[in-house]
Amino acid sequence: MMAIMNAFFDRMRELLGDDIDRYLETVDQEPYRGIRVNTLKMTAEELLPLLPFAGERTPFCEDGYYVSAEKLGKHPLHHAGAFYVQEPSAMSAVTALDVKPGDKVLDMCAAPGGKSTQIAARLGGTGLLWANEIVRPRAHILLSNIERMGVKNAVVSNMESDRLSAMLAGFFDKVLVDAPCSGEGMFRKDKDAIFEWSPEHSRACAERQKAILDVSAAAVAPNGYMVYSTCTFSRDENEGVVEDFLGRHPEFELVDTGCRFGEPSSFGEGMELCRRIFPYHGGEGHFVAKFRKNGGKPYAGGSYTYREPSKDERKAIEAFVADILRNPGFRHYHVIDDRILNLPDPELLPDMSGMNILRAGMKLGDFKKGRIEPHHNLATALTPDQFKRRLILRCTDELAGRYISGEEVEIDRWIKGWSVVTVDGITLGLGKASDGRLKNKYPKGLRTLPWKDLQI
Repeated sequence: MMAIMNAFFDRMRELLGDDIDRYLETVDQEPYRGIRVNTLKMTAEELLPLLPFAGERTPFCEDGYYVSAEKLGKHPLHHAGAFYVQEPSAMSAVTALDVKPGDKVLDMCAAPGGKSTQIAARLGGTGLLWANEIVRPRAHILLSNIERMGVKNAVVSNMESDRLSAMLAGFFDKVLVDAPCSGEGMFRKDKDAIFEWSPEHSRACAERQKAILDVSAAAVAPNGYMVYSTCTFSRDENEGVVEDFLGRHPEFELVDTGCRFGEPSSFGEGMELCRRIFPYHGGEGHFVAKFRKNGGKPYAGGSYTYREPSKDERKAIEAFVADILRNPGFRHYHVIDDRILNLPDPELLPDMSGMNILRAGMKLGDFKKGRIEPHHNLATALTPDQFKRRLILRCTDELAGRYISGEEVEIDRWIKGWSVVTVDGITLGLGKASDGRLKNKYPKGLRTLPWKDLQI
């Protein structure tokens, strides 16, 4: 083990030169922790007073903040999607991508969803987010986070990157490739990970990264942008991959990220346009490069053809919606098997036939034995004032912890039927009210201990 550590630090000395002492001073320090405010749900001005453990803004994202607490995934406002727990420097790649409202954006290696939901917040409910993950269990974690954060204009797929890019060639304005890497920048967070490190593993990662970047390039529209990022320090996986890509893709040029956090790379001609982040910059470790595509053909495929609900299905859906909601604003109902979806703008959707799609848009509910059972996504994607019946709580309320842990809770006796539970002005989940009790419909896989029982 000592031999592995010595080999790693020898490479860091070679990489950093005179800055090696600055890096070594950080090795035994606590890792940085951060959250990103989900502006689809709340503003920072609304959220931060509710989080006493939140500190200064990070330099990597205007909505990112350092925090001093752990186990934040169990906080009621995390359950409600008000914030995403995210290592501060991991926010840098989407900042470099410079997403604008209306963009069509692909996150090629998207799980667990931190960068995808950051993209969604930048889109602000406009345009299209396509989040892809090749590993199926991780793709379902990605979908869960997309749901929790209230994203309504996303497609979540579980596909190999080469197949996806071939089917959507030239479709996306912006593409993010946050590639799997050796994770050298995260060794402070996972101190045992260094013992799995080797130069050979790093070089193997670089070969895989080259392949992913190659195929992802096809999905970029003419005059579009692609950002490549890693959480490693390795030159092989960073500048080496960038140089290799540019050598084989003359239609792309390396451009300035527009970011001033971290420091410019000093490894290779033109590489100063890339940004490197070390722990002494306020984040664990990241590398970001940005490309512009100056050629290629635009998307030539078809648009998505979806099945309109039958007359009876539409009547049942509209009655269901009218019972639970006021002014929901749904426009594009879509029924697949027994699942009821509200699609993103169909004019933005490509032909998705033959693709492995886990979800397009938001899920409203399921047809079950002549009735419709609402889905958790119905609560997470909407605002409290869109629901007719509400249980209004604060994150410090005992009832909020009891609800999240799966208990039935008390509710006003006059409330009958499907109701939404809200916490500090945003939606948390659903329940069915009867006789002064709210039958808990919070998904079992998301339930945790009450917040009051946690030590932070």
